[in-house]
Amino acid sequence: MSKPIKNMIVDEYRKRFAEIDGAVLIEVSGMAATADAKLRAQLRGSNVRVSIVKNTLAKRAFQGTPLEPLTHGLKGPRAVVYGKTSVVAIARELVQSAKKNDKLGLRGACIDGTWFDGAEGVTRLSKYPTREEAQAQVVALVLSPARKVAGSIVAPGRKVLGIVKEIESRLEKGETIARTAG
Repeated sequence: MSKPIKNMIVDEYRKRFAEIDGAVLIEVSGMAATADAKLRAQLRGSNVRVSIVKNTLAKRAFQGTPLEPLTHGLKGPRAVVYGKTSVVAIARELVQSAKKNDKLGLRGACIDGTWFDGAEGVTRLSKYPTREEAQAQVVALVLSPARKVAGSIVAPGRKVLGIVKEIESRLEKGETIARTAG
């Protein structure tokens, strides 16, 4: 392959992966064509893409980008799985698919400059919370003390309101209210 052609491919990789901050590396060689097509269709339904890359050119394209850690896993036939969705969600989907198809090889993943090596790394990544889940956890942690403070402020008022309602219901029944010792 000539140098201008290689440079065009590297430029194409840079454009394709420009907005991506994480991806998963898989190996699909050895998979039946129908299983591969089924996997790609399933991922496409989640707005996830699969691109088989030439390793040496992908290494050049990924240098200086958030995908640079992927270069650790670019050995042998590899495909990059990526999308606008969270890499954690992609990893979860691929781990489930790998359980059903033993020919699907999980080779690694990266997110925010961190490399997760092999199938164990991808499985570990799949157990992380997605960005949305993490944000929800932070919001819950921030709001928790406020709920406790509000509960402490409202609790005495609820007790007084309960007493007033009890007095009101007894008066409606015609009972007399007697003062107790205390």
